[in-house]
Amino acid sequence: MHVHILGICGTFMGSLALLAREAGHTVTGSDQNVYPPMSTQLEEQGIALHVGYDPQQLDPAPDLVVVGNAISRGNPAVEYMLEKGLPYTSGPQFLSDHILPDRWVLAASGTHGKTTTSSMLAWILEYAGMTPGFLIGGIPGNFEVSARLGETPFFVIEADEYDTAFFDKRSKFVHYHPRTAILNNLEFDHADIFDSLDDIKKQFHHMVRIIPGSGQVIAPASDKNIDDVLDKGCWSEVCRFGDGEGVHAELIKPDHSAFCILMDGKEAGVVSWNMTGEHNCNNALSAILAARHVGVTPEVACEALSKFRGIKRRMELLAECEDGVRVYDDFAHHPTAIATTLKGLRARIGESGLIRAVIEPRSNTMKMGIHKGQLAQATAAATDVIWYEPPGLNWSLEEEMAMSPVPSHSVSDIDELVEYLVATRKPNEHIVIMSNGGFGGIHKKLTDALRDADDHR
Repeated sequence: MHVHILGICGTFMGSLALLAREAGHTVTGSDQNVYPPMSTQLEEQGIALHVGYDPQQLDPAPDLVVVGNAISRGNPAVEYMLEKGLPYTSGPQFLSDHILPDRWVLAASGTHGKTTTSSMLAWILEYAGMTPGFLIGGIPGNFEVSARLGETPFFVIEADEYDTAFFDKRSKFVHYHPRTAILNNLEFDHADIFDSLDDIKKQFHHMVRIIPGSGQVIAPASDKNIDDVLDKGCWSEVCRFGDGEGVHAELIKPDHSAFCILMDGKEAGVVSWNMTGEHNCNNALSAILAARHVGVTPEVACEALSKFRGIKRRMELLAECEDGVRVYDDFAHHPTAIATTLKGLRARIGESGLIRAVIEPRSNTMKMGIHKGQLAQATAAATDVIWYEPPGLNWSLEEEMAMSPVPSHSVSDIDELVEYLVATRKPNEHIVIMSNGGFGGIHKKLTDALRDADDHR
């Protein structure tokens, strides 16, 4: 079957393309925004990419068009598809119909940490010899691809609450029918599709309602919003983690780069890795419990996590200069994610270390100003902050910066931003670039400029 994917360079749709190709389908696709790492991965896998949505890409007609959730009415390819009566579906529905039947699905959901947690879980199962399939909204360092079919019934999936498609407004994760479900955390996000936190809770409960009785829900010991979801009804076993009760971590190092896992008061294993931050410790706890549900002992899971290599764009070290300046790429695009990431780095390098946060308010929720009043405070662990003001931002960054607990200013031009960072850099500082998009190519521009500056010293 020839499958053509509209919006193929999104993290989910790009991963879906790999699965469809591995399943034996001919896969092509198109996107308006083509940038690494997904575009690179697709090209390496031999999947043909079209830039833009010219209807000619659908002539001759594919057997099935898979429509990404970023695609809406008015898109030329969508209008042609509907006019010609071409068969179409959503990405999650394609998964449900063609990939997930007869699978034991392990789903990692939550406002934060889905990509990291699903990557950890897939690696734990791989390390344990279970060769799982997986679909992850990023590229894990232990696999170098974001999706594969696997060789056993076990399938790990990043379970996103975002809507499915312009013709299906349910959350993606209700299509996956998990048997093991991680509900890591829950906050208000995606203000472009959800009117309230209660709307999101309702979608999470829709997923909980379809977990079988023999399944398992893994949830934090204290998260009121998750508790509200489960209080609506839960028909599966619930395993809790964190807060010093039941399954929790006892720190060996204050930056969470080493900790032991305690279960019922007894040590079950030790994790020593390159990750930092309480958020990653919680991600690890949930992944360990999910793996236990399919037969992996906590001791083996801890061994696996000690060899975990992280994910591209999650505090990924891009460059280290001669003067000790380090540049990181991070996907954080919510106040909580920004705060926890910076706190983790601060705990690692100490109070005297220099952290420069470079942030693009790119997500739809950020652009709408939903997080105003929270963003500035989220950067408290940084030494200073540079905000990029993108076109179309309909609220004042100046007002937000006035509340900043650390020095901050804004720049509206990428090249100017790069020049400023190079000109004002200090030895041994850590530059953390935070955005859920391509950020105008700043990653390569900055690393190239820093290397060029080194060459001319």
